[in-house]
Amino acid sequence: MTTDNTLPGLEELGWSSFFSQHFESLKVPDAVPARVVSERRGSYQVYSQYGELSAEVSGKIRYQAATEDQCPAIGDWVVIRPQVSEWKAVIHGILPRKTKFSRKEPGGVTNEQIIAANVDVVFIVSGLDGGRNLSVGRVERYLSLTLSGGALPIIVLNKVDLCPDVTACVQEVESVAFGVPIYPVSATERIGLAALGRHIARGQTAAFLGSSGVGKSALINALLGVERQEVGGVRQGDGKGRHTTSGRDLILLPDGGAVIDTPGLREIQMWTDEDRLQQAFKDIETLAEGCRFRDCQHHTEPGCAIKAAIREGDLDASRLQGFRKLHKELDHLARRQDHRARLDEKAKWKHISQWSRQNRRYGD
Repeated sequence: MTTDNTLPGLEELGWSSFFSQHFESLKVPDAVPARVVSERRGSYQVYSQYGELSAEVSGKIRYQAATEDQCPAIGDWVVIRPQVSEWKAVIHGILPRKTKFSRKEPGGVTNEQIIAANVDVVFIVSGLDGGRNLSVGRVERYLSLTLSGGALPIIVLNKVDLCPDVTACVQEVESVAFGVPIYPVSATERIGLAALGRHIARGQTAAFLGSSGVGKSALINALLGVERQEVGGVRQGDGKGRHTTSGRDLILLPDGGAVIDTPGLREIQMWTDEDRLQQAFKDIETLAEGCRFRDCQHHTEPGCAIKAAIREGDLDASRLQGFRKLHKELDHLARRQDHRARLDEKAKWKHISQWSRQNRRYGD
């Protein structure tokens, strides 16, 4: 098997010594590294030194993966055994993730759902064309989860050409951004796009996240320099494209670096911990240090520095309301996780007990 020298190198997709060390430590015979560039209901496209291959997970991974986060996700670096003559591969391992953007899986289950793995930058996209496309509370959630996963957040306000008061919208978002860059842009009119491109260096990966209809795919198309982009795999635009993304895809930019396009997220339930939440609300945590009581709940307690800041106009009341809402959601998630851990432990010992009884029976 030979490598096509015209193919983009793995370094352009983010391969680094971090992944190389983990790959070498696994010592899987006849294996090569690859990156997951597309995922559709358990069917994968991976990019390797041999180009793009269709892939499926090994039986061992399928058997051992108790939850979705233990399966490959878009952006993952995986260990494959290629079958180049058939343009196929089998995934035998997932390398540790440097970063991730994840949420609680929608519905009643208490599982983590990874939206994108190994991303350096997350572009949080909102639309300025009216309706509910601009939600400060939603931006706040995206910021919390991005920081929790270890990536750099960038806020993008798209469709400025359809907004009568861009300045007011920027100021509204600034109330929760706290130093995170905010870029008002227009994908269709190609306004402000150069600033976004500067945040995607060669070998880096950026994910575009937001609700359906905010223009994530249009922004990626504009960065690619084409009018329409068929989203899928590591390739450039071929003019066929579609407006609504139904799956997750990693796309190589012409000048190096990669972007991940994702479907619109209807639900963005929290999946993080207390420390990460505090990192996203540093302003409130800093103010709380000035409260008279260490266990101040910031309601009616005397000497509350946060309530004083709200009265003096230094802190928006909605900021505290958002913090309380997310904190309450995290408490609920923690209780659900504890309950699930107890059920898993009970199921494990039940399985061990059944196995032990069977062994005794056969021994007799």
